[in-house]
Amino acid sequence: MGDLNTLFPNRDSFKTKYIKTYPAEKPGAVPLNTGQIFRFIHEIQVNDIVIYPAKHTRSIHIGQVIGEYEYNPQLSSAYPHQRSVKWLRELPRTHFSQGALYEIGSAMSLFQVKSYAEEFIAAVESKTAPQPIPVAKDETVAVIAEEIEATTRDFILKSLAQEFKGHPFSHFIAHLLETMGYRTRVSPPGPDGGIDIVAHKDELGFEPPIIKVQVKSGETNVGLPEVQALYGAVEGNKQEYGLFITLGDFTAPALNFARNRSNLRLIGGGDLVQLVIEHYEAFDSRYKGRLPLKRVYVPNVSEED
Repeated sequence: MGDLNTLFPNRDSFKTKYIKTYPAEKPGAVPLNTGQIFRFIHEIQVNDIVIYPAKHTRSIHIGQVIGEYEYNPQLSSAYPHQRSVKWLRELPRTHFSQGALYEIGSAMSLFQVKSYAEEFIAAVESKTAPQPIPVAKDETVAVIAEEIEATTRDFILKSLAQEFKGHPFSHFIAHLLETMGYRTRVSPPGPDGGIDIVAHKDELGFEPPIIKVQVKSGETNVGLPEVQALYGAVEGNKQEYGLFITLGDFTAPALNFARNRSNLRLIGGGDLVQLVIEHYEAFDSRYKGRLPLKRVYVPNVSEED
């Protein structure tokens, strides 16, 4: 883009120059990229603190800007846009809270640290080496772990709603039951009399208990009439059980109705996600391909720790 000091100091002029220089760039990337360039030239001020997380050494470099923007292709053709920085400290990642590390791990090349800025400033101003933050006292560890779990659960529900909408959802639930040790029979598409799946332990399906399953791939709440209809198919038979599974949830009357009936079980989206996570490793490849998950470990810091 050349010497950016020649551009008028507003974002629109930077966008115009950027689009002219990179005409094949995706439109959605233009504001993000030009915003970072503009910030580097005009918003960063002398004496501002800069943080550089070095991946190759796994350390955090903290410095201070001591110069204005310069265009110097002779010094570096790859990085001609430069600002002089005086590096003040280099510290191990372990000396910062997990939340601070999480914030500076942004995918952007240049951004402002806001939530944990004071933690980094304190590291610069301290005359003694800061002590590592004990994991048990790092509240952000638990928060980040919860965010990862919540993201995974949302992904599972969204994938199920999109990939297995309608009758395919019955086959998915049947497969889930099979990973739990049941044999299943799925009703064909069309009117099913309120029963989508019949599950049983024996090969022929004669030996009790027999589980009659109704499924809903929608994300709306299931009401009392639908739950009562399923229960009508097993009421009075102590060897049969009713199981209602939905991606959504159940209304309060429906939950109250099921609470007093030992042979009726309701499973909403949250409980279904938990079952998927517990039995995912036993899924066939055709289901793993449509619901791709990867086993990872996250910190488990309890309040007692």
